[in-house]
Amino acid sequence: MLHTLLLLADDAPAAPWWSNPFIMLMPLFLLLFYMTVLRPMRRQEAERQALLSTLKKGDEVLLSPGIYGTVVMVDEKEDKVTVKIDDNCRVKVLKSVIARNLSNEKALAAQQAKGKETAAIQPAPSNAVTTAPKS
Repeated sequence: MLHTLLLLADDAPAAPWWSNPFIMLMPLFLLLFYMTVLRPMRRQEAERQALLSTLKKGDEVLLSPGIYGTVVMVDEKEDKVTVKIDDNCRVKVLKSVIARNLSNEKALAAQQAKGKETAAIQPAPSNAVTTAPKS
């Protein structure tokens, strides 16, 4: 009994919850997690949805197993796409199987190359100070 009383008498008062460094740094950890994990995932998912919503007949696509093909038909109701792989080979796949839209990538690359070409033609503005020769 005396031993129990001595142990209870030695207890220091508990520190307040805000003095715990882990609790103080928790909002920082949550912000860091959001910025490094959740935000990029949302942006990537939005890009993927944009890719799948812009599919149209005639687009060249790459399927996730590595198969190249051309979109023949897009079925919006059932979320299916018919892809022509070869002359007599057509495959119905889910839209989620499409990894890349090669037609859009080619168009974007051509547009960027055209933009670089026009930038190369125009001379860059000069910051040089010129003075008129003294006569």
